[in-house]
Amino acid sequence: MKIGDIDLENPVALGPMAGVTDLTFRLICKGFGCGLLFTEMVSAKGIYYNDPKTEKLMKIKEEEGSVALQIFGSDPEIMGEITEKISGHNHHILDINMGCPAPKIVKSGDGSALLKNPKLIGKIVKRVVDASNKPVSVKIRKGWDHDSVNALEVAQIIEANGAKAISVHGRTREQFYSGKADWEIIRKVKEAVNIPVFGNGDVFDVEDAKRMRETTNCDGIMIARGAQGNPWIFKRVTHYLKTGEILPPPTIEERVNICKKHLQMLVDNKGEYVAIREMRKHCAWYLKGVRNSAKIRNEINKALNVDEIEELLSTIVLLEH
Repeated sequence: MKIGDIDLENPVALGPMAGVTDLTFRLICKGFGCGLLFTEMVSAKGIYYNDPKTEKLMKIKEEEGSVALQIFGSDPEIMGEITEKISGHNHHILDINMGCPAPKIVKSGDGSALLKNPKLIGKIVKRVVDASNKPVSVKIRKGWDHDSVNALEVAQIIEANGAKAISVHGRTREQFYSGKADWEIIRKVKEAVNIPVFGNGDVFDVEDAKRMRETTNCDGIMIARGAQGNPWIFKRVTHYLKTGEILPPPTIEERVNICKKHLQMLVDNKGEYVAIREMRKHCAWYLKGVRNSAKIRNEINKALNVDEIEELLSTIVLLEH
């Protein structure tokens, strides 16, 4: 699969998630064969004003392979200027977020709020495409709400203004992450445009990915929440797409080992204090559905150093045997 002149290893992508798809998690997912990694979304104004926190979010390593740097903003001029400013950065694709439903993002007119203004979408995409030396992609939702489903119109505007790919989350902004993702809208977008389309929403296992592909005929599959605590979903989905065979899910021991590896990498990247706090949510995801894990998860949330967390994780494996 190609996006512009970028050849992807496979058509399975890790979707952008604030507070989740940092460098550490992206490297973990890459280790399981993910074909395209998206960064956490980065504020265009943060880049414009040289915010140090924004700079950290943009850190990309060569071993990640193909990476899409996702930016958000609603001022075409600022979006264009920062695109020029980061032209020498080591991302491969520049992605514009037009789907984030978070109130603080929408309140500023960014993210999914843009779906209410298709003309502005066209201006932003054109300005960014004109300023970019890398392929530009855009992530959208089905529409703002049930009464304004306009993904088809928006997708055609995005393509007409030079974007090389589009990702469609099959929910409206009004739905946030509730209810069921509408895969039919993804199929319609795929039929309406000639650029690659990633289908996004409700892919939590191999069977979901299989149905997504069959239902929508999408070019790529974007997995976001389905990868939380479950990075091997990329290995399982890519293996299925190549061979038609469904690999068994990971054992408890494998889950704990990757969780420990994630913790150590997070310490290396962010230091122990930040790592043990950020790791709490990841531990809860890795241990989801594991027997006797509720008490351990509780203890992990109180842990103050890495050794404590590792010891608690080892207890999970012992309880299983």
